[in-house]
Amino acid sequence: MRFEHVGGVVCLGETMVMMVPAEPGPVHLVSTWHRAIGGAESNVACHLSRLGVSSSWVSAVGDDSFGRAVLDTVGGFGVDVSGVRVDPARPTGLYVKEASPHGSPVRYYRRGSAASGMGPEMIDRLGLDEVALVHLSGITAALSDSCLALLRELLRRPRHGFRISFDLNWRPALWTDRDPRVLRELADLADVVLAGADEAELVWGTGDPARLRALLPGPKSLVVKHGADGATLLEDSGSWFEPALEVRVVEPVGAGDAFAAGFLAATLAGEPPSVRLRAGHLQAASALLTAEDVGDPLPGDVTARLLHADPQTWAAARLEG
Repeated sequence: MRFEHVGGVVCLGETMVMMVPAEPGPVHLVSTWHRAIGGAESNVACHLSRLGVSSSWVSAVGDDSFGRAVLDTVGGFGVDVSGVRVDPARPTGLYVKEASPHGSPVRYYRRGSAASGMGPEMIDRLGLDEVALVHLSGITAALSDSCLALLRELLRRPRHGFRISFDLNWRPALWTDRDPRVLRELADLADVVLAGADEAELVWGTGDPARLRALLPGPKSLVVKHGADGATLLEDSGSWFEPALEVRVVEPVGAGDAFAAGFLAATLAGEPPSVRLRAGHLQAASALLTAEDVGDPLPGDVTARLLHADPQTWAAARLEG
């Protein structure tokens, strides 16, 4: 599944270093850790690059070894990271995934991070004259007042030749001392909005696609994801539902970012609604089949057959690692 001839995409948002226990046992006794990175918007940029879409990621990292690790990892996927600001005073954000048989709580150490210091001045780094789409998420709005001002300024500016997509990406731990009502304001100013029905229920009081459309009349495209059941796309010309593929899941983390990338790539390519939703499901499957946020792409012959398959063939498909 490749979309080489569509316009470029720039993704804006924080990426942090992630530490995961590299040995079994109680977390407080673990002495060996595995270092990875994690960030919703950079995940989307990496998936887009894998799909053949020219992508860049704009953010801020600290002038530290963790910041260099983030730049090296994201850039290693073919993503342009030249617009990232290296902050000499603030550190790169960090989070710890405390994996255990009883659950995997995540501890964030991102207050005062380099990315939280972003503000409207970052718009000059986005290259708006050269891209077809800017991708944002609700995570950035929660990081600081200046980050919220950045999103508001960008979403309110006139758009000449580019669109803006907004993924709700609800992270309740980030909103304990902030007002999540701004998320509806931001989403309604975007051209494309993606939200899970479960998170929309928590934030906006409903996960029903028709009710969400009434709450968000502004976006041209509204995508409501129903987990393993499928996804609904609502536009002025109608609504479409495509069931999700049956997948032997290895790790669910990152599937939402993968879906966004597949859907957006197909949207920029001018594909019909059903193909756009299927492209999202197929890219999500590539993430579900691996423990990594950005896994290996599915074989081209598989995606080519399924993107345009009849409904019975699509519904009968099962993907395994």
